[in-house]
Amino acid sequence: MVSKVRVSNDSSNGFKDRLIEADEEEEGVDNLEVTIKCAEIQNAISVGATSFLFTEYKYLGIFMCAFAVVIFLFLGSVKGFSTKSEPCTYNQGNICKPALANALFSTVAFLLGALTSTLSGFLGMKIATYANARTTLEARKGVGKAFITAFRSGAVMGFLLAANGLLVLYASINLFKLYYGDDWEGLYESITGYGLGGSSMALFGRVGGGIYTKAADVGADLVGKVEKNIPEDDPRNPAVIADNVGDNVGDIAGMGSDLFGSYAESSCAALFVASISSFGITHDFTAMSYPLIVSSMGIVVCLITTLFATDLFEIKHVSEIEPSLKRQLLISTILMTAGIAVVSFFALPSEFTLFNFGTEKAVKNWHLFFCVAIGLWAGLVIGYTTEYYTSNAYSPVQDVADSCRTGAATNVIFGLALGYKSVIIPIFAIAIAIYVSFSMAAMYGIAVAALGMLSTIATGLAIDAYGPISDNAGGIAEMAGMSHKIRERTDALDAAGNTTAAIGKGFAIGSAALVSLALFGAYVSRAGIKTVDVLTPKVFIGLIVGAMLPYWFSAMTMKSVGSAALKMVEEVRRQFNSIPGLMEGRAKPDYANCVKISTDASLREMIPPGALVMLTPLIAGTFFGVETLAGVLAGSLVSGVQVAISASNTGGAWDNAKKYIEAGASEHAKSLGPKGSDPHKAAVIGDTIGDPLKDTSGPSLNILIKLMAVESLVFAPFFAAHGGLLFKLL
Repeated sequence: MVSKVRVSNDSSNGFKDRLIEADEEEEGVDNLEVTIKCAEIQNAISVGATSFLFTEYKYLGIFMCAFAVVIFLFLGSVKGFSTKSEPCTYNQGNICKPALANALFSTVAFLLGALTSTLSGFLGMKIATYANARTTLEARKGVGKAFITAFRSGAVMGFLLAANGLLVLYASINLFKLYYGDDWEGLYESITGYGLGGSSMALFGRVGGGIYTKAADVGADLVGKVEKNIPEDDPRNPAVIADNVGDNVGDIAGMGSDLFGSYAESSCAALFVASISSFGITHDFTAMSYPLIVSSMGIVVCLITTLFATDLFEIKHVSEIEPSLKRQLLISTILMTAGIAVVSFFALPSEFTLFNFGTEKAVKNWHLFFCVAIGLWAGLVIGYTTEYYTSNAYSPVQDVADSCRTGAATNVIFGLALGYKSVIIPIFAIAIAIYVSFSMAAMYGIAVAALGMLSTIATGLAIDAYGPISDNAGGIAEMAGMSHKIRERTDALDAAGNTTAAIGKGFAIGSAALVSLALFGAYVSRAGIKTVDVLTPKVFIGLIVGAMLPYWFSAMTMKSVGSAALKMVEEVRRQFNSIPGLMEGRAKPDYANCVKISTDASLREMIPPGALVMLTPLIAGTFFGVETLAGVLAGSLVSGVQVAISASNTGGAWDNAKKYIEAGASEHAKSLGPKGSDPHKAAVIGDTIGDPLKDTSGPSLNILIKLMAVESLVFAPFFAAHGGLLFKLL
């Protein structure tokens, strides 16, 4: 190919005489001033993100230690802090380790999960803040080069997180085994603390990061775009650095911790159910480690899949970006299906039994292959459905954009309707996955179906982290005063990134539904509940209260973003009005003050929603008993999934409707634009309303349903022994 490229301008040889297309021209590659400017901006974003996370982790460290004490005291008191060995709960003829040991090891597992989750979020943020300026500078050489930089950076984060979670979990099991020996029931029960630690950190990371990023984003958009009519990421806007910092602490650190939590919990749920099945009783460690082997295969598959985006298919045009990212999902799913088949036939015995609420269910190895595969393909269906409803290449988002002709009100109505409608197909996909996997392998089937959906977590995270990295790259290009062409390229990367971020959230919500159902089954088994009967008042009151919790939680997070954004808007207005020459570009805004407002607001406001989720299972289990808590978990799962999907997709659709008008890529889009037109202003208002929905409330809800379920499982021995105090008194 290279031999056919001529240096001269004579193109009579019939071949293109330049490797870079006319619209992909290298722009200012040797301009040192631009490089220095980009490095300065990148450093400001990195410092802001690091200082916020350190402050957040300081508070979370205190919470972590306090909650570890609570776990130890609650679980230790089950048998009055006895150090005597006990008969096993499930494998009755055997003797198991004392309850005090379970309390201690559950606490250690909780701390390990919390630290791994924190580390995953922090390292992801560091990778993203190094990658953003590099993506901007690569955009001078063409959109293909910028895409590869952004995607590879996301992939590094994805592999790091998947490997990290797997390594720590495997090491923990082997270390705990030194004490537990043949008592696998106690060993895997205490390992469930790992999932609790991962998810509790993820909750605060998601809520805190979400409030931070959206307070800055809403403040920057309302004053900058709507009132002052200046472009997005304009360096004159005081909230611009806070906005870019927010992309990293919310979308990257928060998402990393969130998916790590799902991954840890689905593994823990599967391991716990397996430990009380024939795998655990016969001490078949290879079959027992089936969930971990599936995850390991996922890492290998994702590694091969990544090569398709970066090495095998080169991006030459803007229109190829989104298909390339979507192709990643499809390729990883097809390859993983083959990988699961190999693992299922080599790691599992041909026939075995699984625990099924007091009875043993006979299962063959190909049954488990179908369970994992249906979870994997349900994830793909959810991903593609989310993409259809949030990408501006399809009619749903174009209809929302068209509704902006008549103002913000119709835009809001169309957006809400789109969100509600987008719930239908994902719910059917989840329902089918649940039915098939439960029919084939009881609760273990559901746990491994969730694991199947998360088996390609490295690819999922790569395409998810790609979005905020591209968004930051566009911001840096605008602030560094780079040419309009480069900003167009980064905008194209960002528009595809918005859709992939929505796909990532869809995966997180879908897997959370399966994970929490598997944890719910494990909780019901551990708490000794024979059946969860909705007709009994104890269960029904729990059900109706549980269904209300996602709304209460969403109200808290939305209000938090609103009040933080209010302070931000006032500060941005104050700076525009009081700093002479700011609008003309002669003076610099006070970025640090806006960063401080976002930091203070998010740290203060993340506590009440977090407390609601962490305390609900403890209060319900202790005062109302195991059956009422079972109702609460079922109610929150059923309503939480619907609210989360509709909130995420509504926000994503509004965001891309605005970008559709701004890009003006079609005749229809041009008729609604340009920037600053009335339809565009209506679209900006819709996008601003959608910000807390898609980046704070929606993504945090999937943690709510998982976290309450895993917390109930960890504390199940205490609730079974001492719970239901109110009903005992009555």
